[in-house]
Amino acid sequence: MGRTQCAAHAYLFDGFERETPMAHLIVIGGGITGVTSAYALARAGHEVTLIEKHRYAGMETSHANGGQLSASNAEVWTHASTLVKGLKWMFTADAPLLVNPRPSWHKLSWFAEFAASIPKYRDNTVATTRLAVAAREHLFSWARDEGIDFDLKERGILHIYRDRAGFEHAGQVSKLLAEGGLPRRAVTPDEMRAIEPTLTGEFFGGWYTESDSTGDIHKFTHGLSLACSRLGVKFMTAHTVERVRSTGKTAQVMLANGTEIDADGVVVCAGVRSRALGAQLGDRLNVYPVKGYSITVMLDDEQSQAAAPQVSLLDDETKLVTSRLGLNRFRVAGTAEFNGYNLDIRADRIRPLVSWVNQCFPDVSTRRVEPWAGLRPMLPNMMPRVGPGRYANVFYNTGHGHLGWTLSAITAYQLGQHVERWDRVRMPLPVPVESMA
Repeated sequence: MGRTQCAAHAYLFDGFERETPMAHLIVIGGGITGVTSAYALARAGHEVTLIEKHRYAGMETSHANGGQLSASNAEVWTHASTLVKGLKWMFTADAPLLVNPRPSWHKLSWFAEFAASIPKYRDNTVATTRLAVAAREHLFSWARDEGIDFDLKERGILHIYRDRAGFEHAGQVSKLLAEGGLPRRAVTPDEMRAIEPTLTGEFFGGWYTESDSTGDIHKFTHGLSLACSRLGVKFMTAHTVERVRSTGKTAQVMLANGTEIDADGVVVCAGVRSRALGAQLGDRLNVYPVKGYSITVMLDDEQSQAAAPQVSLLDDETKLVTSRLGLNRFRVAGTAEFNGYNLDIRADRIRPLVSWVNQCFPDVSTRRVEPWAGLRPMLPNMMPRVGPGRYANVFYNTGHGHLGWTLSAITAYQLGQHVERWDRVRMPLPVPVESMA
């Protein structure tokens, strides 16, 4: 971006120096997209206030996801086969994709728009791949700059297939990923076992993406929130946003306790709550909460630590992903449940994850397992909403679905560019540095 802080109260902006501060922006939401947004804006010199309903950042959907930074999982779901599988599995409690048949206008409108987005499947998959590849540079450089330890493993991601049909479909997806700038290669069952020797079972083949990685999203979000504080971001945690308003030039956020906060602009990064906040601001964001589950297997003994995989996996048949988090944690996550704003952890949805570990890694003890559920904020076309809304000073960075962490750094960077363009119009004409005495 063109702006950096160059003195206690001065900022350098494309060769100009400005004594007045940058815009004050309120960021709503302290998950991965909210924290990365606050960080990008603070680095650009803006005054940022972040509001989060929990006491700490990253306590909901950014708490215990699958851990993958997976450009190789950029294929959008808007494929006809997804609708077929949804209908097939509707009454199977432990199915990878489960849709509560009880109708609601929100759900019906979302699926109608989902179906309408199927013709854009190819273009959106390629576009998502490009975003995911571009995100790596920002996320890794931020982690290095701020000294964030988040159990990063740069061992690649191995997609595993038990039948020819799944493997061949993945071959078609690989062509789209390559068009988006991501190479991956087909591997035989023997090569799969060489890549990850602990994997047990019969497989037709796999696809291996060496450039992908894994880590702990909560540790990263927390670490970046500390970096935000060092940059001057004001955190208002344990506060719920009741209402948000904009005049186009000023923004106001009212909290549940009656406190009102005024700012120059507002950024909505509120996950599944973005739809309601957007409606207050005159914008339609058809975000639906798609529940995902995970288990964290505690590797309490040396045998389990040796038997758990180091390489991240994605099992296409069961729609499960894995990540190894340090020495003594193994994360398994996946499934998609369309059941409204419901965070209940269901035993019949957790059981298949434990069974999968028992089947594929029989020497790993599942005696101590921590279950978790989170609501992915999904838009029908599976693309994030990044940029301005109806009002010039309202911005969105939300709707990332199952790729929230993977895409978060690049969408935060893009958000900063949108805010930059708005601020150029909003702010007074700067004074050239060379003309100042």
